[in-house]
Amino acid sequence: MAYSTDNQPSLLSSGIGGAFQLWFYKSTDAATLVRASGYFTDGYELGMRAGDIVLQVDTDAAPIASQIMIVSSAVAGTVDLSDGTAITATDTD
Repeated sequence: MAYSTDNQPSLLSSGIGGAFQLWFYKSTDAATLVRASGYFTDGYELGMRAGDIVLQVDTDAAPIASQIMIVSSAVAGTVDLSDGTAITATDTD
């Protein structure tokens, strides 16, 4: 599925003095799609910058999958995220 500006990432926290920002993004897209360069077509315009952190949740995975990614680069029209680190959710009950 492609990114839609109707479901933009949310800014959770903005660091003081230009420190990194923390973003949250939830969709049915897998991390392999979200981390691809250019997925966030309006990320730079929203304020994403290199060094920012993105918490990504794939609601279509079973169980729901999460990743922590870093914005590798951000210029007008193209944001690129790192491969990310999976956050595993084990529910054994």
